[in-house]
Amino acid sequence: MEIFKIHPSLWFFSGAFLLYLLPNNKGRGILRLSVPVVAFLSLLNPWGWEGIGARIFGLELSLGQVDKLSLFFGYVFVIIAFGGFLYSLHVKERGEHFWAMFYAGSALGVVFSGDLVSFYLFWELMAISAVFIIWSNKTPEAIKAGYRYLLVHLFGGALLLSGILLHFFETGNLSFSGALEKTGLGRNLILISFMLNAAVPPLHAWLPDAYPEASPTGAIYLSAYTTKSAVYVLLRAFPGEIVLTWFGAIMALYGVVLAIIQNDIRRLLSYHIISQVGYMVAGVGIGSGLSMDGSAAHAFTNLLHKTLMFMATGAVIQATGKRLMTELGGRKGFELLPFPFFTYMIGAFSISSVPLFAGFVSKPMLIKASLESSPLMVYLLLHLASIGTWLCTAFKLPYYTWFGEKKEALPLSVSPIPWSMKAGMIFLSFLCILFGFWPSLLYGLLPYPFEFFPYKKKLLIESLQLLSSSALSVWLLMKYLAPSDKITLDSDWFYRKGASVFYRFCGGIYGLRTILQEKIKHAVSFLELLSLNPFEIKRIKRGEPISPYDPNRYRSPVGIGILIFTIVFFITVVLLII
Repeated sequence: MEIFKIHPSLWFFSGAFLLYLLPNNKGRGILRLSVPVVAFLSLLNPWGWEGIGARIFGLELSLGQVDKLSLFFGYVFVIIAFGGFLYSLHVKERGEHFWAMFYAGSALGVVFSGDLVSFYLFWELMAISAVFIIWSNKTPEAIKAGYRYLLVHLFGGALLLSGILLHFFETGNLSFSGALEKTGLGRNLILISFMLNAAVPPLHAWLPDAYPEASPTGAIYLSAYTTKSAVYVLLRAFPGEIVLTWFGAIMALYGVVLAIIQNDIRRLLSYHIISQVGYMVAGVGIGSGLSMDGSAAHAFTNLLHKTLMFMATGAVIQATGKRLMTELGGRKGFELLPFPFFTYMIGAFSISSVPLFAGFVSKPMLIKASLESSPLMVYLLLHLASIGTWLCTAFKLPYYTWFGEKKEALPLSVSPIPWSMKAGMIFLSFLCILFGFWPSLLYGLLPYPFEFFPYKKKLLIESLQLLSSSALSVWLLMKYLAPSDKITLDSDWFYRKGASVFYRFCGGIYGLRTILQEKIKHAVSFLELLSLNPFEIKRIKRGEPISPYDPNRYRSPVGIGILIFTIVFFITVVLLII
C-alpha cells in the first residue's frame, strides 16, 4: 500500500502535531498507539522510501539509508515506542506525549540518515526532545537536571558539528553509509561526541543525573533512545576501533559498581544502563562479526528488559510517591505491589542473562567474542560486570524495594496502578520471554554473519555456575549491600565545582567591569567638563567641588579647551616631524 511508503520518522512527527488537534484523551491514545504500528509496517517494506533525499547548497542529503543494521535498530525503536505509549496512556499531559513522539521520530531519523548533515540535525533534535521530556515532570529538580542535560549535550553537539566540518574539509565526503575514513582531528571529535551520548566514563554523569528526575513515564523514553542511538552510530562509523574495547570493558564494570551503592531505584537503573552499554561499546571495539552482532543484539534485548525494569519501578513510584529503597523496604511492599515485582523480576532475569530470557541470547555473544578476539583482561572485566549485574538488579533492588527488614514505621500509602502501566509491562515481559525461547527470531535480523547458539550444554553450565555462585555471594554479602542515605560522588563533581568557580570568577569579572565602567564614566565626565571650562583646575587643586559649566561665566572668542587642544596637537606634530 502507498500509505506504508512514508518514512517512519514522519509518522511520529506528524502524530506529535496531530495530538493537539484531537479533543479528548481517548482519541489521542488511539493515535499514539496507531503511529508505531503504521511505522512498523513501513519498516517491513522500506524500499518505497529508500533513497529519500534532497540536494541543498550542492550537498547530497539522504534520509532513506536502508540496510540490515539500520532496519534492525528501526524495528526495536518502533517496538519500544509502542510499549512506552501503551504504558503512558493514562497520562493526560500532552506536552510529554508530544516530545516523546518527537524523540522517537528523531531517533529513527538518526538511524536512517545517509549523510552527516541530516544525521546531525536529527541528533540535535533528539537531544532537545529529551530535555523537554525531563522538564515535563515540572519539579525543581527536573528543571535543574534538564538544564544540565542541555548544557552537556550542547557541548557534545558542538564537538560533533566541529568534527563534521573538519572531516568534510579533510576528505570532502559527508557520507554516513559506512566506517568513517581514518583522517585526523575531525574524526576524533565525532568519536568523542558519540562516546558522550553513549555515556562512556568520564562523559557519563549526565545520564544518572537526569533520568531519575523525569516522570515515571518520561523515564521510559529516556532509557531507550539516546544511548542506543549512540551504539548504532558507533557500529556504523567506528567498527573495530580498539580504544572502544577498553573503554567499554571499564564502562561495564564502572557502571555496575556505582549501581550497587545507590539508594534511589531509578538512579541504580541509570548507572546500570551505563554498565550494559559498556558491553555494546566493547563489542564495537572488538570488531568481529560475532561481537558487533552481539552489540546489536544486546542493544535490542537491553531495550526490552531495561525499559521493563524502568516501567516496574515507575509503577512503584506512581503508586507510593517514593523512590528511595530506605523509604520503601520493610513496609509490606510485595503484599501491596506484587504485579510490578513479578514483571520487574522478568526484566532482572533477562538482564542477568538467565536462560530462557532475552538477555541470555545476546550477552553470551559478547562474552564469547571477547574471549576469542580481545585481551584476556577485557573478558575478565565483562565477567565481573555480569556478576555485579546479578547482584544489584536481581537481588539488591527487588529485596530492598519490595521486602527488606521489617520496620516499625507506618505502612506505605499505595495508589492504584493504572491499567495502561500494567499493559505496557505485560507487553515487554512477553517479548523478554519470547526472544529467550525463540532466539532465531532475533538472530535472523542481525546485520553481520556469525555462528552462535546460546543453548549449548557448555554455555548453559557456565551460566548456571556463574549465577549460582553469585547468588551465594549475595547471601554472604547482603548486609553490606543495604542502602543508605548518602551522596554518591561521580565525575560530574568536577564540572559542577568547576562551574561554580567559573560562575564566581565571571561574577568577579563583572563586578570589576562595573567598577571600571563607573571610573571611566566619571573620568570622561570630568574631561568633558574640563574641556569646556579649564578654569576649574584651580578649584580642583583647592579640593573644592567642580561646579557645572556656566557659558556666561567665561567668554572668549575661542574656547579655552579648543585652544589648548590646538596647541598640544601642534606641538605633537612638530615633535613627530623633528
